[in-house]
Amino acid sequence: MSDGPLKTRFAPSPTGYLHLGHAASAWHVWQWAERLGATVELRIEDIDTTRCRPEFTDAILEDLAWLGFSWERPVRIQSEHFDDYQSVVDALASKGLAYRCFLSRKQLAERFESGAPVFTEPLAPAEEADRLAKGDPFAWRLDLKAAKAHLGSAWDELAYLEQVPNGVISRRAFPDRHGNIVLARKDSPSAYHVAATHDDALQNITHVVRGRDLEDAPHIQVLLQTLLGWPPVTYVHHDLVLGEDGKRLSKSNNSVSLRDLRASGLQPQDIWRRLELQ
Repeated sequence: MSDGPLKTRFAPSPTGYLHLGHAASAWHVWQWAERLGATVELRIEDIDTTRCRPEFTDAILEDLAWLGFSWERPVRIQSEHFDDYQSVVDALASKGLAYRCFLSRKQLAERFESGAPVFTEPLAPAEEADRLAKGDPFAWRLDLKAAKAHLGSAWDELAYLEQVPNGVISRRAFPDRHGNIVLARKDSPSAYHVAATHDDALQNITHVVRGRDLEDAPHIQVLLQTLLGWPPVTYVHHDLVLGEDGKRLSKSNNSVSLRDLRASGLQPQDIWRRLELQ
């Protein structure tokens, strides 16, 4: 637990308009902030350069203000800081903890089951130099085998704190369940774990409040924090809002947007009643 000011954040991705699930997540963030006596940073996680759009960012700010939330200024826009995230990859590579993987998505799909962790190996230096000379595309991956060797016995002591209603508990971290994650690739200058963990450290975030769909994220993020000397974070995971079909609300499922609900005449209190959050 930090001895300094407590701080959390709300970090949506502008790949579409916010929906009821986002409203519920924001409610949990600001409720925990009030409970902890923490401030809230708003961060726009727009590293997906193919799907994120500025108009969605504008809509996020409008929706959150309409719901009555306030946040610290300025708002961090991740797409403006790709050099910061490249420096993370460079730091890991300089320690021998990252390597170039030249396998295409199709080749990876042929080798690994869908959704299974990917464990590939660095190429021999001569072969890597040859592929680079040819201009072959590659992705930077975290080398878990090298990370284990680098940390030694500390690997088995990796753990993170999780805030629960009755207190704080310690959970063992198992980074292996994520495999050798992608850190960056040509069409995506930074991966989620790199940008999110870097910014949590940069912004002095002490508590990360997010949905249970990201319950596995701390397992790899605590490893990055340890390897890079960043301060630990306490995690809070809240329940998700489900639709009538039992599936979580999402942009990909075309869940009704807050923008449309507002246009239909609903007020913020109607949103909280609908979500059973008061």
